[in-house]
Amino acid sequence: MLTFIGLGLYDERSVTVEGRGAIRSADRVFAEFYTSRLVGADVAGLEAAFDVDVEVRNREGVERDPEPVLAAAADGDAVFVTAGDTMISTTHADLRLRAESRGIDTRVIHGVTAQSAASSLTGLQNYRFGKAVTLPFPYAHGGDGVPESVRETLDANRERGLHTLVYLDIKVGIGPTGRDPDHEEYMTADRAAALLADGWRDVLGVVVARAGSPAPVVAADRLSALADREFGDPLHMLLIPGDLHHVEAEALVGFADAPESILDE
Repeated sequence: MLTFIGLGLYDERSVTVEGRGAIRSADRVFAEFYTSRLVGADVAGLEAAFDVDVEVRNREGVERDPEPVLAAAADGDAVFVTAGDTMISTTHADLRLRAESRGIDTRVIHGVTAQSAASSLTGLQNYRFGKAVTLPFPYAHGGDGVPESVRETLDANRERGLHTLVYLDIKVGIGPTGRDPDHEEYMTADRAAALLADGWRDVLGVVVARAGSPAPVVAADRLSALADREFGDPLHMLLIPGDLHHVEAEALVGFADAPESILDE
């Protein structure tokens, strides 16, 4: 059996009761933290909380060499844990397909996602979001500024009046000069706002920092203004609202200290 478990958003307490039980009863526990991570807990903390040994796999260890995970699942009860919800990344869907093709039973135990948390914290209605995008570090896409694909998605969503969730780049084990096992870098919301302000200077943006933590930060302002602020430790997200329902506008003013002028727009 191979069980995919989403750990939620912040620390070892964010996982569901069902997920915690499955982790504790597993024969082997695998994890990856290159797509996202729990900023409130490290591997040692997870091991102590669940009384297990956690075997961390890097991207290559999941995508190119999944055999240790699959072999463990074929011989016993293995779990594969990630931050957020476990099936958001196509990497994990591929691993599940590989298991099923070998006759290994699989199941999914969901965790809270960044997308649902962003909607809940900001008051932006979840069914009014368009396609999400990831904003990479400029060095990661080999260019300057914002990739054209990101600009096209933002423009398309805005033309339809839809909100856009912008995931911010995470680089673990690879940096500007190539592979580096010690490199760990997180794009911040102010840097993302600065990049996007080149073209959308006066567009409203909403920052969500450390969703799932005891004290998340939610802040709304024009992108040019957000670029000049600091939002503390990772993880950060940036939302670009589309057309606002009056309740959404009131929520951004009340929950995120957005300029009151948006109530009249």
